[in-house]
Amino acid sequence: MKATLDHIGIAIGDLDTALRFYRDGLGLEVLPPEDVPSQKVRVHFLPLGESSLELLEATSEESPVGRFVQKRGPGIHHITLRVDDIRAALAHLQARGIRLIDDEPRAGAGGALVAFVHPSSTGGVLVELTQKA
Repeated sequence: MKATLDHIGIAIGDLDTALRFYRDGLGLEVLPPEDVPSQKVRVHFLPLGESSLELLEATSEESPVGRFVQKRGPGIHHITLRVDDIRAALAHLQARGIRLIDDEPRAGAGGALVAFVHPSSTGGVLVELTQKA
């Protein structure tokens, strides 16, 4: 299994403030937003070559991102690694005793399959695996 960096997810508290920096300050392109109803979040991708930044805007204070921002404030939420076969990657990690949040992949933004690895197995970093649609 070989993984590559897909994106870095950044939980934001205020979209206008984030866009002033990333779009207006750095000149990054912001793709049209996409709602992910299952996670109660709106995502805004900013391409950066082979990877991207993902601004995570909670659509509910009770969403995982909403709770994250309430508890920790805005900031880096997760890193996402792209794999060719997410089911094989999850089986590979489980066989090595890695603690997963998701035993099975679920639908993510852009029609991708995603699954999260528990921070207790990654040195404190929330890691998302993704397989593109």
